[in-house]
Amino acid sequence: MKKIVVLLLALMMVIGMVACGAPAEPVAPDTPATPPASTDTPEVPDEVPETPDEPAKPLAPVVDTMILKEADDKMLNTYSVLAVNPDAPFTDADGNAVDGVAVNTEGAAALIYWLLSQETLDAAAEYGSEEYGNTLFYVKDDAPVYAGEIAPATEETKVIRLSTTTSVNDSGLLGAILPVFEAEYGYTVEVQSAGTGKAIAAAKYGNADLILVHSKSQEEAFVEGGFSYVLEGFEAERISFLYNYYVLCGPSADPAGVADAASVMDAFAAISEGEYTFISRGDKSGTHTKEISLWPEALGITAEADSFVDYTDWYISANTGMGACLVMAEEMGAYILTDKATFLTFVANEGVIG
Repeated sequence: MKKIVVLLLALMMVIGMVACGAPAEPVAPDTPATPPASTDTPEVPDEVPETPDEPAKPLAPVVDTMILKEADDKMLNTYSVLAVNPDAPFTDADGNAVDGVAVNTEGAAALIYWLLSQETLDAAAEYGSEEYGNTLFYVKDDAPVYAGEIAPATEETKVIRLSTTTSVNDSGLLGAILPVFEAEYGYTVEVQSAGTGKAIAAAKYGNADLILVHSKSQEEAFVEGGFSYVLEGFEAERISFLYNYYVLCGPSADPAGVADAASVMDAFAAISEGEYTFISRGDKSGTHTKEISLWPEALGITAEADSFVDYTDWYISANTGMGACLVMAEEMGAYILTDKATFLTFVANEGVIG
């Protein structure tokens, strides 16, 4: 009997072992098996085809004001330098005589001689070509050239007061060349910049040692008044050595048709006939003096405010410098007369002066 029990137990153990090792249910044939994750890095083609770029759209110019009329014989702009006479009849702003004015004649002479050296003339003629793509000043064919010695600064002569027009300052010319003079000869040049009328007035008050301006009639009056003298080695008080051109500028739309006018005189007539906005320096500067000479005589526009009282709807007398006037013209879409050097600087600086 025991043998039978043992055999039965052995049989049950075999049956249990077979049951535990039974295979799992088969996978349905329409269920895809998940492949093992690949550890290989996908191949990158040698050249990735580029997506063609859209044609670049031209950027709108920052400054809309543009040159509309230039290279007219009446638009020549000549610069002269004059030494201030230490014995001049100096006055204050009210016309009262002023005594005890000290003029640095030695320093003024050194700066004038240096301005007329070949090295400086070449630098002035080259100024602007690299930065603006256009030279801003030209040397007159008959400009005198100084080849002598230039006295270095002393304790008594080291500060030179230069009264000048805004165009040579706003254009950046003085900032480019004067540091060379100061470094080489030890001077410090104090630059006072204003319209020619105010620059000359400063010298008449005894506040300058020399002037660098661009208004022949005002310069001649300065000489006739005894405020200048002939520097040794030269033939006259007025020493003209640089020039450029005035340009008549305005909005690109040019409603007055200035660009198509036969001459600058015709262009000014068109502006006045259509009463298009015009920004005048109004400060008795060289530019202002030139502008007045270009209006039709029948208008009677002069430097006096009552001469254009009937035109104030379109003629704006700003009584300020060239840079500020250019900003006004740009903002108002107005016409303006300016020296070319300052205008090119204005455009290159995207409508900013100073």
